[in-house]
Amino acid sequence: MLKAVIFDLDDTLLWDAKSVDEALKITCEYAGAQCSLDPRALETYIVEKAPSIYASFATIDHAKSIGIGVFEALWGDFQGEGEQEANMRQMAPEYRLKTWNNGLRALDVEDESLAQTLADMFKEERKKHIYLYEETLAVLDALKGSYQLVLLTNGSPDLQRTKLSLSPELKPYFDNIIISGDFGSGKPDPKIFEYALEQQSLTKEDAIMIGDNLLTDILGASKLGMRSVWINHDDKEAEAAQPTYEIKRLKEVLPIIRELS
Repeated sequence: MLKAVIFDLDDTLLWDAKSVDEALKITCEYAGAQCSLDPRALETYIVEKAPSIYASFATIDHAKSIGIGVFEALWGDFQGEGEQEANMRQMAPEYRLKTWNNGLRALDVEDESLAQTLADMFKEERKKHIYLYEETLAVLDALKGSYQLVLLTNGSPDLQRTKLSLSPELKPYFDNIIISGDFGSGKPDPKIFEYALEQQSLTKEDAIMIGDNLLTDILGASKLGMRSVWINHDDKEAEAAQPTYEIKRLKEVLPIIRELS
Protein backbone atom coordinates (compact mmCIF):
# COMPACT_ATOMS: atom_id res chain seq x y z
CA MET A 1 0.00 0.00 0.00
CA LEU A 2 1.30 3.42 -0.94
CA LYS A 3 2.23 5.50 2.10
CA ALA A 4 4.34 8.34 0.71
CA VAL A 5 4.77 10.53 -2.34
CA ILE A 6 8.20 11.99 -3.05
CA PHE A 7 8.27 15.09 -5.23
CA ASP A 8 11.01 16.79 -7.17
CA LEU A 9 10.88 20.61 -6.99
CA ASP A 10 12.17 22.31 -10.16
CA ASP A 11 9.96 21.89 -13.22
CA THR A 12 7.77 19.50 -11.24
CA LEU A 13 6.09 21.78 -8.68
CA LEU A 14 7.90 25.03 -9.50
CA TRP A 15 7.96 26.08 -13.16
CA ASP A 16 11.67 26.91 -13.14
CA ALA A 17 12.09 26.96 -16.91
CA LYS A 18 9.45 29.68 -17.25
CA SER A 19 11.16 31.74 -14.55
CA VAL A 20 14.48 31.54 -16.39
CA ASP A 21 12.89 32.36 -19.75
CA GLU A 22 11.10 35.41 -18.38
CA ALA A 23 14.17 36.75 -16.59
CA LEU A 24 16.32 36.22 -19.68
CA LYS A 25 13.82 37.95 -21.93
CA ILE A 26 13.56 41.04 -19.72
CA THR A 27 17.33 41.28 -19.25
CA CYS A 28 18.10 40.91 -22.94
CA GLU A 29 15.43 43.42 -23.91
CA TYR A 30 17.04 45.90 -21.53
CA ALA A 31 20.39 45.25 -23.23
CA GLY A 32 18.82 45.87 -26.62
CA ALA A 33 17.44 49.19 -25.42
CA GLN A 34 20.88 50.31 -24.23
CA CYS A 35 22.81 49.60 -27.41
CA SER A 36 22.41 48.38 -30.95
CA LEU A 37 21.89 44.64 -30.55
CA ASP A 38 19.15 42.11 -31.17
CA PRO A 39 17.76 40.95 -27.79
CA ARG A 40 16.81 37.57 -29.25
CA ALA A 41 20.35 37.03 -30.52
CA LEU A 42 21.76 37.80 -27.07
CA GLU A 43 19.26 35.46 -25.43
CA THR A 44 20.18 32.69 -27.86
CA TYR A 45 23.87 33.20 -27.13
CA ILE A 46 23.35 32.96 -23.37
CA VAL A 47 21.26 29.80 -23.67
CA GLU A 48 23.73 28.12 -26.01
CA LYS A 49 27.05 29.24 -24.53
CA ALA A 50 26.45 29.52 -20.79
CA PRO A 51 26.85 25.73 -20.27
CA SER A 52 30.40 25.67 -21.67
CA ILE A 53 31.37 28.79 -19.71
CA TYR A 54 29.97 27.21 -16.54
CA ALA A 55 31.90 24.00 -17.21
CA SER A 56 35.17 25.93 -17.50
CA PHE A 57 35.26 26.68 -13.77
CA ALA A 58 36.83 24.35 -11.21
CA THR A 59 33.53 24.14 -9.32
CA ILE A 60 31.85 22.14 -12.08
CA ASP A 61 32.42 18.70 -10.52
CA HIS A 62 30.76 19.72 -7.28
CA ALA A 63 27.96 21.49 -9.16
CA LYS A 64 27.27 18.34 -11.15
CA SER A 65 27.43 16.07 -8.12
CA ILE A 66 24.61 17.88 -6.32
CA GLY A 67 22.81 19.23 -9.39
CA ILE A 68 23.38 23.00 -9.47
CA GLY A 69 22.22 24.01 -12.94
CA VAL A 70 23.74 26.41 -15.43
CA PHE A 71 21.10 29.08 -14.92
CA GLU A 72 20.90 28.60 -11.17
CA ALA A 73 24.52 29.71 -10.93
CA LEU A 74 23.58 32.84 -12.91
CA TRP A 75 21.47 34.04 -9.99
CA GLY A 76 22.23 32.07 -6.81
CA ASP A 77 24.04 33.68 -3.88
CA PHE A 78 25.41 30.43 -2.37
CA GLN A 79 25.47 31.78 1.18
CA GLY A 80 25.47 28.36 2.80
CA GLU A 81 28.15 26.90 5.01
CA GLY A 82 31.11 24.77 3.98
CA GLU A 83 34.02 24.90 1.59
CA GLN A 84 32.05 23.89 -1.50
CA GLU A 85 29.45 26.63 -0.97
CA ALA A 86 32.27 29.10 -0.44
CA ASN A 87 33.83 28.01 -3.72
CA MET A 88 30.49 28.45 -5.52
CA ARG A 89 30.04 31.84 -3.87
CA GLN A 90 33.45 32.94 -5.14
CA MET A 91 32.93 31.53 -8.63
CA ALA A 92 29.43 32.85 -9.33
CA PRO A 93 30.15 36.60 -9.84
CA GLU A 94 32.95 35.82 -12.26
CA TYR A 95 30.81 33.31 -14.14
CA ARG A 96 27.93 35.78 -14.43
CA LEU A 97 30.09 38.63 -15.67
CA LYS A 98 31.96 36.41 -18.13
CA THR A 99 28.73 34.99 -19.55
CA TRP A 100 27.11 38.37 -20.17
CA ASN A 101 30.35 40.00 -21.30
CA ASN A 102 30.98 37.25 -23.84
CA GLY A 103 27.39 37.59 -25.04
CA LEU A 104 27.79 41.30 -25.68
CA ARG A 105 31.14 40.78 -27.40
CA ALA A 106 29.63 38.14 -29.66
CA LEU A 107 27.26 40.86 -30.86
CA ASP A 108 30.08 43.41 -31.28
CA VAL A 109 29.37 45.32 -28.07
CA GLU A 110 32.36 46.02 -25.83
CA ASP A 111 30.90 47.25 -22.55
CA GLU A 112 31.88 45.50 -19.33
CA SER A 113 29.83 47.94 -17.27
CA LEU A 114 26.71 46.94 -19.17
CA ALA A 115 27.64 43.27 -18.79
CA GLN A 116 27.77 43.73 -15.01
CA THR A 117 24.42 45.51 -15.07
CA LEU A 118 22.90 42.62 -17.01
CA ALA A 119 24.40 40.07 -14.62
CA ASP A 120 22.86 41.91 -11.68
CA MET A 121 19.55 42.41 -13.49
CA PHE A 122 19.11 38.76 -14.41
CA LYS A 123 19.72 37.79 -10.79
CA GLU A 124 17.02 40.17 -9.54
CA GLU A 125 14.53 39.38 -12.32
CA ARG A 126 14.88 35.65 -11.65
CA LYS A 127 13.91 36.24 -8.03
CA LYS A 128 10.89 38.31 -9.07
CA HIS A 129 9.48 35.73 -11.45
CA ILE A 130 8.40 32.68 -9.48
CA TYR A 131 5.79 30.38 -11.01
CA LEU A 132 3.99 27.35 -9.70
CA TYR A 133 2.26 25.07 -12.16
CA GLU A 134 -1.43 25.88 -12.02
CA GLU A 135 -2.32 22.45 -10.56
CA THR A 136 0.53 22.27 -8.02
CA LEU A 137 -1.40 23.37 -4.95
CA ALA A 138 -4.52 21.41 -5.90
CA VAL A 139 -2.49 18.21 -6.19
CA LEU A 140 -0.74 18.80 -2.88
CA ASP A 141 -4.07 19.62 -1.24
CA ALA A 142 -5.51 16.34 -2.51
CA LEU A 143 -2.62 14.33 -1.06
CA LYS A 144 -1.88 16.12 2.20
CA GLY A 145 -3.12 14.18 5.20
CA SER A 146 -3.49 10.89 3.34
CA TYR A 147 0.20 10.37 2.51
CA GLN A 148 3.57 11.41 3.80
CA LEU A 149 4.83 14.08 1.42
CA VAL A 150 8.57 14.45 0.87
CA LEU A 151 10.39 17.02 -1.23
CA LEU A 152 13.62 15.64 -2.69
CA THR A 153 15.49 18.29 -4.65
CA ASN A 154 18.94 18.63 -6.17
CA GLY A 155 20.90 21.82 -5.68
CA SER A 156 22.64 24.18 -3.32
CA PRO A 157 20.95 24.28 0.10
CA ASP A 158 20.98 28.07 0.10
CA LEU A 159 19.57 28.34 -3.42
CA GLN A 160 16.82 25.75 -2.96
CA ARG A 161 15.75 27.32 0.34
CA THR A 162 15.65 30.68 -1.41
CA LYS A 163 13.27 29.23 -3.99
CA LEU A 164 11.07 27.89 -1.21
CA SER A 165 11.10 31.23 0.58
CA LEU A 166 9.99 32.89 -2.67
CA SER A 167 7.09 30.42 -2.92
CA PRO A 168 6.16 30.12 0.77
CA GLU A 169 2.92 28.24 0.13
CA LEU A 170 4.86 25.06 -0.73
CA LYS A 171 6.85 24.32 2.41
CA PRO A 172 3.95 23.59 4.80
CA TYR A 173 2.77 20.67 2.68
CA PHE A 174 5.91 18.61 3.27
CA ASP A 175 6.76 16.27 6.12
CA ASN A 176 10.41 16.43 5.10
CA ILE A 177 12.50 18.50 2.68
CA ILE A 178 15.78 16.95 1.54
CA ILE A 179 18.30 18.96 -0.49
CA SER A 180 21.19 17.20 -2.19
CA GLY A 181 23.72 19.82 -1.10
CA ASP A 182 22.94 19.03 2.53
CA PHE A 183 23.20 15.29 1.93
CA GLY A 184 26.43 15.41 -0.09
CA SER A 185 25.30 13.87 -3.37
CA GLY A 186 22.27 14.26 -5.57
CA LYS A 187 19.80 12.32 -7.65
CA PRO A 188 20.28 9.85 -9.37
CA ASP A 189 22.53 8.52 -6.59
CA PRO A 190 20.33 5.85 -4.96
CA LYS A 191 21.84 6.74 -1.56
CA ILE A 192 19.86 9.97 -1.37
CA PHE A 193 16.65 8.07 -2.17
CA GLU A 194 17.51 5.53 0.54
CA TYR A 195 18.13 8.39 2.95
CA ALA A 196 14.77 9.97 2.13
CA LEU A 197 13.01 6.67 2.83
CA GLU A 198 14.93 6.04 6.05
CA GLN A 199 14.05 9.49 7.35
CA GLN A 200 10.36 8.63 7.10
CA SER A 201 10.69 4.96 8.15
CA LEU A 202 9.60 3.81 4.70
CA THR A 203 10.57 1.03 2.33
CA LYS A 204 10.91 1.50 -1.41
CA GLU A 205 7.56 -0.26 -1.83
CA ASP A 206 5.87 2.37 0.35
CA ALA A 207 6.72 5.34 -1.87
CA ILE A 208 6.59 6.70 -5.39
CA MET A 209 8.84 9.34 -6.97
CA ILE A 210 7.29 12.15 -9.04
CA GLY A 211 9.60 14.18 -11.26
CA ASP A 212 10.30 15.67 -14.66
CA ASN A 213 13.91 14.62 -15.12
CA LEU A 214 14.71 11.18 -16.51
CA LEU A 215 18.40 11.44 -15.65
CA THR A 216 17.87 12.30 -11.99
CA ASP A 217 14.37 11.62 -10.64
CA ILE A 218 13.47 8.58 -12.73
CA LEU A 219 16.90 7.01 -13.09
CA GLY A 220 17.55 7.31 -9.36
CA ALA A 221 14.23 5.73 -8.42
CA SER A 222 14.82 3.01 -11.00
CA LYS A 223 18.25 2.19 -9.55
CA LEU A 224 16.62 1.66 -6.18
CA GLY A 225 13.69 -0.29 -7.57
CA MET A 226 11.18 2.34 -6.48
CA ARG A 227 8.13 3.21 -8.56
CA SER A 228 8.21 6.49 -10.42
CA VAL A 229 6.06 8.88 -12.42
CA TRP A 230 7.74 10.87 -15.18
CA ILE A 231 6.15 14.20 -16.06
CA ASN A 232 7.09 14.38 -19.72
CA HIS A 233 6.48 18.05 -20.47
CA ASP A 234 8.03 17.99 -23.94
CA ASP A 235 7.06 14.63 -25.44
CA LYS A 236 10.58 13.25 -25.17
CA GLU A 237 11.58 9.63 -25.61
CA ALA A 238 12.26 7.70 -22.40
CA GLU A 239 15.79 6.66 -23.36
CA ALA A 240 17.87 7.21 -20.21
CA ALA A 241 15.53 5.41 -17.81
CA GLN A 242 12.17 3.71 -17.81
CA PRO A 243 9.51 5.23 -15.55
CA THR A 244 6.74 3.12 -14.09
CA TYR A 245 4.23 5.69 -15.31
CA GLU A 246 4.40 8.58 -17.75
CA ILE A 247 2.17 11.67 -17.71
CA LYS A 248 2.12 15.11 -19.33
CA ARG A 249 0.61 17.18 -16.51
CA LEU A 250 1.12 17.02 -12.78
CA LYS A 251 -2.60 16.60 -12.11
CA GLU A 252 -2.53 13.26 -13.94
CA VAL A 253 -0.67 11.77 -10.99
CA LEU A 254 -3.77 11.72 -8.80
CA PRO A 255 -5.59 8.76 -10.47
CA ILE A 256 -2.32 6.81 -10.45
CA ILE A 257 -1.89 7.36 -6.72
CA ARG A 258 -5.52 6.44 -6.07
CA GLU A 259 -5.06 3.22 -8.02
CA LEU A 260 -1.94 2.30 -6.04
CA SER A 261 -3.75 2.97 -2.79
